[in-house]
Amino acid sequence: MLKRIAAILLVAVTVTLTSCSTSPTSGLTSYVDSYDGYRFLYPNEWIEMDATNLTPDAIFHDLIERSENVSVIINPVPEGQTLADLGTPTEVGYELSKRAIAPEGSDRVAELIDAESRQDEDGKTYYIFEYAVQLPDRLRHNIASIAISRNKLFTLNVSTTDRRWKEIQDKLRFVAKSFFVY
Repeated sequence: MLKRIAAILLVAVTVTLTSCSTSPTSGLTSYVDSYDGYRFLYPNEWIEMDATNLTPDAIFHDLIERSENVSVIINPVPEGQTLADLGTPTEVGYELSKRAIAPEGSDRVAELIDAESRQDEDGKTYYIFEYAVQLPDRLRHNIASIAISRNKLFTLNVSTTDRRWKEIQDKLRFVAKSFFVY
């Protein structure tokens, strides 16, 4: 009888500890734009901003750390163009850093930390880039995920301060990898 009680307690403690563990996917909410054809996950505590008069198609930011955000930008590309036509992940990541993240005269310096390619379950290719971006007064970390669909280049960018990076980097990487276009 004592062994049975001990076994039940052990199972109960194991289940409780397992359910308390945190993973990058916990605390995320889904955003779907069925009109433009993309979706991604973002942290529950982030709120959507009105992007009506802004360049991003969608933008969410943290309630407290307002500069911590995720956004999606959509640009046209020539018909039939693929990511491979633009270059390798490293080539495209470097070019993106020079043209969009830290263009000349912006007082920003972007260092491409990592560039990789992945395919989703439908075989669509995505490039994912990680940057350290030095602004005049602080260091930021950006992760971008890009894909081409229906003659449009979709760019999801998620960004945070250096101070918060270590705490939430796994979650932000997961957000970038959750980006899906159709």
